[in-house]
Amino acid sequence: MRRPSATAVYYGLNVVLRMPTWVVMAVYLVQELHFSPLQLVLMGTAMEAAVFLFEVPTGVVADTYSRRLSLIVGYLGTGLAWLLVGVVSAPWLIIALWALWGFFYTFTSGAEQAWIADEVGAENVGTIFLRGARYGQAGAVVGLLLQVAVGTQSLRAGVILGGAFTIAAGLACIFVMPETGFRRRPRDERGSALTEMRSTALAGARYAWAAPVILLLVGVELFMGASSEAFDRLKEAHFLRDVGLPGGIDPVVWFGILWLAGLVLNIAAIGSLIKRVDRGGRESVAWYLFAFTFFELVAMLAFGLTGSIWLAVAGILGVFFARNLAGPLYDTWLNAQIRDSSVRATVLSISGQSNAIGQAAGGPVLGVIGNVWGIRTALAAGAGAIAPALALFARALAHQGREPELEQLPLAPAVD
Repeated sequence: MRRPSATAVYYGLNVVLRMPTWVVMAVYLVQELHFSPLQLVLMGTAMEAAVFLFEVPTGVVADTYSRRLSLIVGYLGTGLAWLLVGVVSAPWLIIALWALWGFFYTFTSGAEQAWIADEVGAENVGTIFLRGARYGQAGAVVGLLLQVAVGTQSLRAGVILGGAFTIAAGLACIFVMPETGFRRRPRDERGSALTEMRSTALAGARYAWAAPVILLLVGVELFMGASSEAFDRLKEAHFLRDVGLPGGIDPVVWFGILWLAGLVLNIAAIGSLIKRVDRGGRESVAWYLFAFTFFELVAMLAFGLTGSIWLAVAGILGVFFARNLAGPLYDTWLNAQIRDSSVRATVLSISGQSNAIGQAAGGPVLGVIGNVWGIRTALAAGAGAIAPALALFARALAHQGREPELEQLPLAPAVD
């Protein structure tokens, strides 16, 4: 059977992998299992601790052995962990399962971007990342409608369906995912498995350390990770416990409407952003990323502090809008700095590990703030953590056009 092109597979993965929605999961945890703010944040902290521990090692696996194999393992594992959250009820077991989800997620983090960059060329991924995000929004709409429909009858079944989507993506990759851009070194040039992985890890770390923009972007992820934990875990609880919902609407339906509105808004906006990035090039990517990050800070602060349901709606939609457009721009800018394919997944994983450190360190603090001073205060504190990220973005912008030349960077051994 002739496999589809890498670009088609990447777009298809964006559709299917965005179908699992956190909406049903969040309502299930808050309304049916009665998780406290601290338990919600600890769930995320356990996941991010696993990401911190395994992000770079699994990135090294992708660089040393196979991006495709790493992605298949990651998709199957995250799908199974998500599905099992819908099967059990004990908080400690759900927290452990979410840590397992984080472990398997590290097999996909960095490997996915590295795989498509190798297949199509790093210079061509900017538009592909943005178009992939657009396909992902469409998949999220379909998944949201399906899971909310199931969730109105059974929240537990809605959670299980979300895991099934990701498992299906992993099974499909076994049969249709190509891998032509990645090459392992010949067997006679390779050492033991441990030696190969250690060599790749050190090469990736040296490469990141030698590139100022990469270091600044890794620092950005540290603060964005700390900021995101409060919003990601407490936004539904903020509506349910502080702001309130319109009378007579099932919570899962209400959150489904909010997420659907955010997805439609992003689908419409991405088309315009693609055209602007095509015209403006790399410099426009950096400036748009800075602008969307600033907008996220303002929107998150408004969402956390308001008591008005409609201002809260505007704030949460603003955060969705800024995040979903900033994500592919960040991936584009970071990939543009990595000119040695043999360490691409490792360097991307270092960025992901920085985000995990931010979430793991900031999450418990924000959870305690939520328990002691309330969810509003925790959300406002999370918004404030974005400010240092903006300062680092400004430094990175100042380096535009002054990145080290390829020959100045410590490249890993060539891959034949």
